[in-house]
Amino acid sequence: MRGSPLAGRTILVTRPTERAEPLVRALEARGARPILAPTIRISPARSADLTRALRELAGGGFDWIVLTSPATVGVLADRLSGPHEVRARVAAIGDGTAEAFRRWAGRRVHLQATRFTTRDLARAFPKGQGRVLCPRADIAPPGLEATLERKGWEPVRVDAYRTTFPRRLPPEARAALAEGRVDAIAFTSASTVQGFVRAATVVRGRPRVACIGPVTARAAREHGLPVHAVAAPHTTEGLVAALERALARGRASAPPDP
Repeated sequence: MRGSPLAGRTILVTRPTERAEPLVRALEARGARPILAPTIRISPARSADLTRALRELAGGGFDWIVLTSPATVGVLADRLSGPHEVRARVAAIGDGTAEAFRRWAGRRVHLQATRFTTRDLARAFPKGQGRVLCPRADIAPPGLEATLERKGWEPVRVDAYRTTFPRRLPPEARAALAEGRVDAIAFTSASTVQGFVRAATVVRGRPRVACIGPVTARAAREHGLPVHAVAAPHTTEGLVAALERALARGRASAPPDP
């Protein structure tokens, strides 16, 4: 896109490869040069607890199911015989997760927070009684379940997928960072920040940092990374706009977001 602050800029994309395409396409459409540097790997969990929970879901044993990422929808699609086995009301965090469920199930979710964070979804959840299935990443923090309990629900948490961290970034990403050619880094979750800090060795220059939401931004700051822009809304398009804001401020003249 002519006139975009992203035109000609090199952007490091830390999202897992299988989920990076929408962001890569959006960056390329604005003339950027994205480099795929997945800092986490996601794999489906295989456990008796998950198998039992999905069997109970299909049997109507839960009042709600909470979906916190498109990866969770993928687990349902892989493990259930069809969307008719989701015999519960559905709450989702974020447009991406809600849209992934709609594409697979052919119906909309029942609840979605106006801000796309787990904390806001928990706050938006109504008070009530009954069982709530929470299939989540193995490294996800426990705050969601605690809030649901305070509202009277019985949350049942199971690991839906596992997150691992690569030891090294891909060669193209390592070279670009070492040579100071990276203009900005896009983080899409707190775990992508953690994976980057583990895997990145030499980072030269002053790449801007853009985060998809406040939880991710907090993780970046806790790891000593300056945050120059936070997406609002917390979507792929919002992240692209945050990258544009960060790079429009100039490489060294503007301070990071507080």
